Amino acid sequence: MPSEPAEQSVKARRFKCEACGGEQLFDATTGKLKCKFCNAVRDVPTGEGAVVERDIFEGLATAPRGLGISDGGTARTAKCQECGANVAFPDGHTSAKCTFCGSNKVLEQAENTQALRPESLLPFGIDKKKANEAFTKWLGGLWFRPSNLKAMAKVQEVAGVYVPFWTFDAHVESHWTAEAGYYYYVDEEYTTTENGEEVTKTRSVQHTRWESAWGTRADDFDDLLVCASQGLPPELADQLKTFNTQELVPYSPGFLAGWRAEEYAIDLSNGFGTAQVKMQKEQDSRCGSDVPGDTHRNLSVDNTYSAVTFKHVLLPVWIAAYRYQSKVFRFLVNGQTGEVVGKAPWSWVKITLLVLTLATIAFLLYYFFGRHK
Repeated sequence: MPSEPAEQSVKARRFKCEACGGEQLFDATTGKLKCKFCNAVRDVPTGEGAVVERDIFEGLATAPRGLGISDGGTARTAKCQECGANVAFPDGHTSAKCTFCGSNKVLEQAENTQALRPESLLPFGIDKKKANEAFTKWLGGLWFRPSNLKAMAKVQEVAGVYVPFWTFDAHVESHWTAEAGYYYYVDEEYTTTENGEEVTKTRSVQHTRWESAWGTRADDFDDLLVCASQGLPPELADQLKTFNTQELVPYSPGFLAGWRAEEYAIDLSNGFGTAQVKMQKEQDSRCGSDVPGDTHRNLSVDNTYSAVTFKHVLLPVWIAAYRYQSKVFRFLVNGQTGEVVGKAPWSWVKITLLVLTLATIAFLLYYFFGRHK
């Protein structure tokens, strides 16, 4: 059986080494373009323009289109038929495996030239060696996982990918109503048995007095992140919390030299819908904290959004898709900060043994102490 072709990295516009004529790729350890042959380095050519915030309604008309990663040729993408990720690569390069899930079911297709082009990005600052070390450390330090996980996990090579995100700014006016609860206590008598005899005792019982309450508040959201990837599950992508978007730089093809870049699969409209859900959840929590009293119920929050702007950005992520007993699990390393998130199978045998152990300890404590009060 012939061996499977290896997946090749995205090559952005090629950068020629001035020293030897070889190809220079972006190096995460130095933050510069580095020659594959003589190791000569140079600064990444400055990106055009600036980090731009666009009005969500007017910006679509003027935003640039397409990734623009090829040398004047037509860029291609590899679409995964299993997880749906679209990873861009230029003419002359192919992709045989999905970067996100390790599936061989990839289909080459033309680049979507009408897709909004990212205008800013965070360059990789964590190299492949550190990403691999983080994966090994994370895998070995998991609790309540199968004992053979480290040996049996079939790990796809850790790959660095620029993952598409939307960022949203917004001013939110929130009007809320609720019932505010105030605790008060009433002494009540109750009957119990002590030493075989019934006795009457008094205890303080908590009650709640409910009153109508209402209020308003105004909040600003800055660079709320929404992952636009099809390959990363939202519950995993949302765990990446440490991206510092204050360090975004204008988009330049040099940062993509030698790296993959995923096209967004979640468009701006759906991305803002997700952002509104996140804002609503945050405003519900903030308004809930504004309700007076000790507790509340029937909270209703009505939000009005204004000054909404967006950016389409690329953020650096190291991805390892590994398989354990035919199931795919993912592990991510924040390519800017080294933050680690991931999923792994549970060992229900270990969990069951823990539960039985705790139950045994509780029974013994009750037997030796509870019975002799």
